Amino acid sequence: MIELEKWDINKKEELTYICNNIDRRYLSDRIPNPYGIEDAKWWLENIAIPEKNGIFRAIIYDGKCVGNIAVEIMEGEYRIGYYLLTEYKGKGIMTQATKQICQLVKPLLNIESIRSEVYSPNIGSLVVLLKNGFLIEKVEKNYFEKNGKLYDRIVLQKNFNE
Repeated sequence: MIELEKWDINKKEELTYICNNIDRRYLSDRIPNPYGIEDAKWWLENIAIPEKNGIFRAIIYDGKCVGNIAVEIMEGEYRIGYYLLTEYKGKGIMTQATKQICQLVKPLLNIESIRSEVYSPNIGSLVVLLKNGFLIEKVEKNYFEKNGKLYDRIVLQKNFNE
């Protein structure tokens, strides 16, 4: 069973563990690496718990905290972002977590749409979003540079009024 819970300061060790054990190949460089307990404490106290600029949830699978999912305002629009412990990928967890957060954000944030950006080789993330009603808006060639490689950017959007 998958549940989304509000973050609290008591989950700082779990968050630290998660952030040090996720696949970072296609992840934003905004997350420090390595990720220390002070990084977790700062993020929880300043971003996640007060829910500044969005909604942030711990992903709980069979009673264990295994990831994070958020819808936050970035560059003037709401965007979804998430990460999951590597050993939990491929179990449908992120598809369910995305469905649940999409159900939360429309009434809580009173928004009409959410966007996402995916590195082109990140097929798993692309599938999660497509299964949840996101549509591809555009593909921009050689947009992202990460670890010395250029990747296409796939921009997707989910409209709640359709």
